[in-house]
Amino acid sequence: MIAEYDSWDATAMAEAVARGDVSAAELLVEALDRVVRRNPRLNAVVLVQEEKAREAIAKGLPEGPLRGVPFLLKDLGCEAVDFPGHNGSRLLANTRWPRNSAIFERIRSTGVVTFGRTTAPEGGIGAATEAAVYGGPTRNPWNLDHTPGGSSGGSGAAVAAGIVPAAHGSDGGGSVRIPASSCGLFGMKPTRARLPDGPDAGEGWGGMAIDGFLTHSVRDSAVLLDACSGADSGAPYWAPPLQEGFRAAIARPPRRLRIALCDTTLTGAPIHADCRAAVLDAARLLESLGHKVEPARPTADTSGMMAAWTKIVACGTALGIRKALAAKGRDLAPGDVEDLSLSAMDYAKTISGADYLDSVGKIHAYGREMAGFFDGGWDVLLTATLAEPPARVGRFTHKGADYVNYRMGEGMIFDYSPFCAAFNASGQPAVSLPLGMSAEGLPIGIHLAAPFGADEELMALSAEVEAAAPWSALRPVMAWN
Repeated sequence: MIAEYDSWDATAMAEAVARGDVSAAELLVEALDRVVRRNPRLNAVVLVQEEKAREAIAKGLPEGPLRGVPFLLKDLGCEAVDFPGHNGSRLLANTRWPRNSAIFERIRSTGVVTFGRTTAPEGGIGAATEAAVYGGPTRNPWNLDHTPGGSSGGSGAAVAAGIVPAAHGSDGGGSVRIPASSCGLFGMKPTRARLPDGPDAGEGWGGMAIDGFLTHSVRDSAVLLDACSGADSGAPYWAPPLQEGFRAAIARPPRRLRIALCDTTLTGAPIHADCRAAVLDAARLLESLGHKVEPARPTADTSGMMAAWTKIVACGTALGIRKALAAKGRDLAPGDVEDLSLSAMDYAKTISGADYLDSVGKIHAYGREMAGFFDGGWDVLLTATLAEPPARVGRFTHKGADYVNYRMGEGMIFDYSPFCAAFNASGQPAVSLPLGMSAEGLPIGIHLAAPFGADEELMALSAEVEAAAPWSALRPVMAWN
């Protein structure tokens, strides 16, 4: 047992390695032991590659800012030769790749010791992680009856449970920020194209999907995003260049900002009382720091955006399944994919090429509408991350699910998560801060969004809030067992 393991963030852990207080090999043993002791209750860590991790240490780790820190990759994307994946699907189980993705190469350059993957729902669809390929749902370490969120739910659960201090995720409709909110962590979705998608893809879900990280501290996300930022060669488009980098940005507070407070959904519907209370508490905290906070809500067509998002993701799901079958040289067989994916494929058949392009156009129009809101004098939009505390396991099961209802039906995903996808559609940066707690003792995230390209200012604001209301000790009881 390494006594300090639970109190270190990834940055502090790397500093301990640099001082010689602990070795990368010792940290790997600790992380693997925690997988053995904690993961059976969570079902969050899969496809452990201990030999590859030990081999990387023996060869000599890169002299990066997180050298020696144990690390996990989401089992969706982040293709890596040494780390096969299921991609959340029985159809894609044990997929191997001939080359590394750009994002993996950049993560590896930080010096982390990758040793496995974390669970994700099939196709990355949904705000829960319950894929059949893993044999059961992934559970929230704060309360095993509840979901850690999705689609980076396994990463959220693994970090919250103290298995690793940071993990890879990705976000196409809230998939980093939803687990961050559900698990009491920090998570950022950067500006569109801030991170590389290549070399085997140019974009995901019409530009709405991007990689990210689940961390305890703002500075850990800053370190990882600094290492990974920048388009790869041949990318179809680039984000506005960073001015000085995330770590430099958090070294000092941001300017005093004008913050729009929205304590409803973006369409004006009420949210859970505990979530609303957390938003109002966050507003008071921001005011105490000298920021100007006033009620305001964008008038963008959020309902239309959600309908367009649903069409684009259905087509993306169908394309992914079709490509997997083509690679296998066969037709779809019973049990290959889950009911929700089958329903998404059926829905995609009703969408013409013109319909798809019209949906992309609506997403682009939504981005202009949201940009107009911020151009009206607002620097940040403050909301809850989710409209409710973390849902119970099984509420968002893929079994027997109708895809359109799953996304847009009453009480379903867009009712539960009405904020996050807006900023995948607009491409703007957004974060979830672990500032709230429900009456039942479940984490509630606070969502902050900023203008396109204003990632550094948003990260600096996040660091200022973290310093004013530290959350480093926010750990579930399970993590200490």
